[in-house]
Amino acid sequence: MLPETSFLPAHLAIEPELANQLSSRPGHQRCIEGDGELLLVAHEVPRPSIPEREALFFWKRRDGRWVGPEGTTGLVALEALLDRYAKAIDGHEEVIDEADTASEVFAILRHAGPLARSSRNLVGALEHVLHVDHDDRAIRALRDRARETERAAELLYADARITLEFWQAERSEEQALAAARLNRIAFRLNLMAGFFLPLVALGGLFGMNVDIPHFVQHGFWGIVVIGLVVGGGILYMVGRNTGRKSDFESEMEEP
Repeated sequence: MLPETSFLPAHLAIEPELANQLSSRPGHQRCIEGDGELLLVAHEVPRPSIPEREALFFWKRRDGRWVGPEGTTGLVALEALLDRYAKAIDGHEEVIDEADTASEVFAILRHAGPLARSSRNLVGALEHVLHVDHDDRAIRALRDRARETERAAELLYADARITLEFWQAERSEEQALAAARLNRIAFRLNLMAGFFLPLVALGGLFGMNVDIPHFVQHGFWGIVVIGLVVGGGILYMVGRNTGRKSDFESEMEEP
């Protein structure tokens, strides 16, 4: 009993030996041989975020003629398929050069992966055709072109990944630099607070509503000087040990 092959176009009158090698679904890209015939199963250009693949069938009859998906003679439809792959890849390459956001590059990356896998599998299917029929020059030419498409798709995928990784590294560097600047600003503010802390403490102490000794009542400027001297000592001791820039901050400031 032959399997259900209703997905095959009506004009493909394949022999039972070929039909027996099919299942109820088109399946992956491959070449099926049997009884002097070949059936090449290719996939349409993958659509973004859609896992299903549209199968295209190319039948090589016993007389050596190829029949395309719409009943056309020859491999014009296969050439058109490679054109669509190239057009999709070229369109994404133009977007990468002008992309300003990570979401744009990520959308390309999600489509570039299926493009690379599908084109790689198409090359494998064409290689199988040549393994069966070494003298098919048309298939050999299309195989070579499919390899170029595969390489272009892999480069597109690599470029998209490198672009995202570069942007991520660039943002991390900017955030690290901003954090280092904020740390320096906070450090200087803390030094200023430490400098005025003794003066504020003395001012609060002698400004309390209590009886103050007579010799202190006329020593306002002396108290100010003492507070400033103590604050300066604190500033010097803290700044000498922790006021140096780290190696990371120095590298970040280098042109």
